[in-house]
Amino acid sequence: MNRANYNRITEAIIGCAIEVHKELGPGLMESVYEVCLIKMLKSEGLLVKRQVVLPVHFKGEKLDKEFIIDLLVEEEIVVELKSVEVLLPVHEAQLVTYLKLSNKKLGLLINFNVVLLKEGIKRRINGNLDFD
Repeated sequence: MNRANYNRITEAIIGCAIEVHKELGPGLMESVYEVCLIKMLKSEGLLVKRQVVLPVHFKGEKLDKEFIIDLLVEEEIVVELKSVEVLLPVHEAQLVTYLKLSNKKLGLLINFNVVLLKEGIKRRINGNLDFD
């Protein structure tokens, strides 16, 4: 996976999210946006996994705790969905944590509860997209 592939997939995800937002508008539950976005992504031919379990390890031991990634697209891009009044630093920290724990390089935080969707999208990189 290289920078061009990451960018191509990211553009597709954002395009699909914009289509969902145009159709539904702001103010719905996160789960509604999730199922609609999955449908759009799959119609674009993208592999999408939903509610991916991410185990927590501490000092080499797997703990009885896990995180849940909303969407994993093409086995590479973590997508965290929100439908909140304002994205807070804790939401971005959640995405960064998921990237680190899953050893993925790119993530999108998408808040559908905005008038203009581009105002609700944050992109985060874990490391360098040009190297595996």
